[in-house]
Amino acid sequence: MSLDLVKYNNFFHGSRWDTIKNFRQQNALEVHNTGGGEDKISNLPDSILLHILSYLPTRDVVGTCILSTRWKTLWICVDSIDFDDSYLYSSAVFGYPMKVTCFMDFVHRVLQLREESNLKKFRLSCRVCFSALHVSSWLSAVIRHNIQDLDLCLFVEEPFMLPQCVFSSKTLTSLKLEMNCVLELPTSTFFPFLKILHLCLVTFRDDSSTQRLFSSCPMLSELAILDCEWMNLKQVAISISSLKILIIDDLPFFGSTDDLNGCEIEIDASNLSFLKYSGYLSNEICLYNLSPSVNASIHIPILYEKRNQIAFRAVKLFRGLHKISAAKISSRAIESLFIEDIEKDRLPIFCNLTHLELSMELEKHTIGPLKELLQCLPKLQSLHFSEGLDPCMHLCEDDWNLRFVPPCFLSSLKTLKYSNFHGNVSEISFLRNLLEIAKVLEKLNIVCSKRPFGDPKKQKEVKDQLQGRNGGSASCAIKFM
Repeated sequence: MSLDLVKYNNFFHGSRWDTIKNFRQQNALEVHNTGGGEDKISNLPDSILLHILSYLPTRDVVGTCILSTRWKTLWICVDSIDFDDSYLYSSAVFGYPMKVTCFMDFVHRVLQLREESNLKKFRLSCRVCFSALHVSSWLSAVIRHNIQDLDLCLFVEEPFMLPQCVFSSKTLTSLKLEMNCVLELPTSTFFPFLKILHLCLVTFRDDSSTQRLFSSCPMLSELAILDCEWMNLKQVAISISSLKILIIDDLPFFGSTDDLNGCEIEIDASNLSFLKYSGYLSNEICLYNLSPSVNASIHIPILYEKRNQIAFRAVKLFRGLHKISAAKISSRAIESLFIEDIEKDRLPIFCNLTHLELSMELEKHTIGPLKELLQCLPKLQSLHFSEGLDPCMHLCEDDWNLRFVPPCFLSSLKTLKYSNFHGNVSEISFLRNLLEIAKVLEKLNIVCSKRPFGDPKKQKEVKDQLQGRNGGSASCAIKFM
């Protein structure tokens, strides 16, 4: 190992080097205490040691070179590199400009010493403002090492374009890019073996370049678009037959309601198995050709100034989900489907949906929309209230009275699960009403939020109240978990 790398680690991480030296001394002491036994760690095969080192930050991996002769050059063969300059921006850091220079020199030297050996994973988190040319140089070198997994978190203050070779890599299988600027793409983009693509905080420049990106990944199986800006786009299609996981988390909404115009995103993914959407539907999402095996997770907060527009988009989104078999839906998303100003017959019947989880506390004004949604789920077998009821809600028996009992309660609903149970009057009344109309229910599982409902006596009292009902399934087993 070269002297400049040692100086770098001494300069930044004195405490880390003390830890490594202490480990070396302790290791030697343990060997001595075993009566001249072997250094078992250092005698492990290279493959095992390299696998262990691959989970450590590169600055710590390089530091192992001082442990013994056995470790002196081992770090160079580690196929995973992780650089992070976040410690430079601590208020306790002294000599900031010098540390930036040392960080850049360290990254350059580590890559240089690796020579021609291939890399599996490269992670870089740093500010680009002081080192744009260096970052481009590092990434070009990494691509030459036939990188498979590239994870970049770049903080940008001026326009910055990744080197073109990144967008034509024939070895990349995973690309995770977090970058707070416009995503500049070359005219030619192609990832023949890319399976995972995560984009975070980027701003899409225009329709054509964004479409070119999504069309350049023929083997993509996982796509995550997190807190990205779509404002420059009018229409884009994500049509990838190999796609299995799609996650879209929209930015939190802080602007004018006029900013909800958004773009139209068409998604055609016949092999999709998991879809997650969270956001205000600032864009219109159209789903096509989804299979019944899709598990969907949907959260849509409501902006009351634009509730009708959001409702129309929510209904359009759920129409594309009409074949799905399982869903996790927030109470706000359900509420958005049944805005009073919108016609009532707009939702399809979800004939394949057998499992439904409600991912937020159920509030009083959400009970009505939930009743209407249940009418659209004739084959529902499992219903989970994962956050229970709003603890401030006072529920009367009339609040859950159903003019028309949902068909699933009469013929298919076998399992109810209620989590975050406090044992208050509203919860017991709510569960009693459900038990009275669920004619074929087999199990009610209750997950207690805290004590005293871990007490068997309290559980028995609640169980007696729930079982002292009229109607419902005679064979339903009530279990506290």
